[in-house]
Amino acid sequence: MTLHTSSGARKYLTAAERQRFARAADTLAPEPRLFCLLLMWSGCRISEAIAVTPLMINREGGTVAFLTLKRRTETVVRQIPIPPSLMSELVQHFDLARRESDPYQRTARLWRWSRSTAWRYVKTAMKRAGLSGSAAMPKGLRHTFGVAAFQAVPPHIVQRWLGHASLRTTGIYGDVSGREERLFAARVWDGW
Repeated sequence: MTLHTSSGARKYLTAAERQRFARAADTLAPEPRLFCLLLMWSGCRISEAIAVTPLMINREGGTVAFLTLKRRTETVVRQIPIPPSLMSELVQHFDLARRESDPYQRTARLWRWSRSTAWRYVKTAMKRAGLSGSAAMPKGLRHTFGVAAFQAVPPHIVQRWLGHASLRTTGIYGDVSGREERLFAARVWDGW
């Protein structure tokens, strides 16, 4: 696995492209907007975001629990911190306090869309941001999160957040070029 296509194109968004995506997501209706931002800030898979219920959101801890759906032999739950502003918006928009106290709503999905509908919302935001190519899709947001996280926190935490069984898989997020590679180099230079 690599962060580049066979023709050398990136499969992740740069920081500037990520900001454009976030601004474009702001033009969507509230639920698609929150969905797109959750993908961007958590690095979860699209199917994992669709599966989120009120009980999976830890308001006090500032995390969202995701079931790692890719592993078929074991259930892995991972807690991923999200920005306080996004947490606040999720709590308010979905009225999480009320839903948590309702035995029927606490385990009901927040987004009751199909995978293809969710994919379409992400693609709409990408198009509005002027983004195209292999990075301009839900998986591109996961890769974007992985690259940003790999530059900021220890690899074993990135591994846990992304739900990788192997640190070797997580290592691909160090395979960056351009500005992201220069940021890695700057961290080395700052340490000397």
